[in-house]
Amino acid sequence: MEAAWLSLGFGLLSALTWGAGDFGGGMASRSARTQTVVLWTSLLGGLLFLALALLGPEPFRPHDLPFALLGGALGALGLYSLYRALSQGSMSLAAPVAGVVGAALPVALGLLWEGWPGPLPALGLGVGLVGVWLASRPEGHASPVGLPWALLAGLGFGGFYVLMDRVEGLLWPAALGKLTAFALVLLLSPPHKGLPKGAVPWVLLAALGDAGGNLFFLLAAQAGRLDMAALASSFYPATTVLLAWLLLGERLGPGRKLGMLTCLLALGFIALG
Repeated sequence: MEAAWLSLGFGLLSALTWGAGDFGGGMASRSARTQTVVLWTSLLGGLLFLALALLGPEPFRPHDLPFALLGGALGALGLYSLYRALSQGSMSLAAPVAGVVGAALPVALGLLWEGWPGPLPALGLGVGLVGVWLASRPEGHASPVGLPWALLAGLGFGGFYVLMDRVEGLLWPAALGKLTAFALVLLLSPPHKGLPKGAVPWVLLAALGDAGGNLFFLLAAQAGRLDMAALASSFYPATTVLLAWLLLGERLGPGRKLGMLTCLLALGFIALG
């Protein structure tokens, strides 16, 4: 029970930090090229984790290397696609779509690999996916532009969840994953110019939020089951939607409110189990 609570708590912290970081990345991508935003976000997060890994007592585990490298590549795909979606369309539509697609794969594999979690947690998983889906439904004049990017982002995040669940370390896999993302973006799409001055604060928010989300997800996955950790972490769109509502005036209609309440209900079922 204690492990389940730890996993749930770390997953929710991951959702809070990832959601704030995605909002920052989406805002930065409105004035800067998406590749440049992902490049700086990955570099700053990678250097932060590398410094912590070098200063800390955690040993380097070579068997973590393939999972961290491939996970970092898929994470870069997810982050790039999400920032494109957030910059092109409605944040309150793109973020939840990426969340539900990203949660579906690790939830399915978690049930397959780790077995039936019990009636209440299983109900929580199902209700949680429904909640994220409800939050993703367009309302009013939410633009569907960017939706294909949001779907691709979800696939990238789902693969990231599954692969990073296989590592044993914490700081070294996080550092390798983010530096792999940086190298991949730099190789495939070198930046032609620097960041606009107005985008710098948003990039810093994106980097800190993304790094915190990665770290808390790893803690959640190592404390408990993959499906529970991934589902709780996938509630990050709620943070992005709330920030878009508070700061940008995007509409938060009945469907999205119901979706958020459904997500809270799902957390209750998981916690009680």
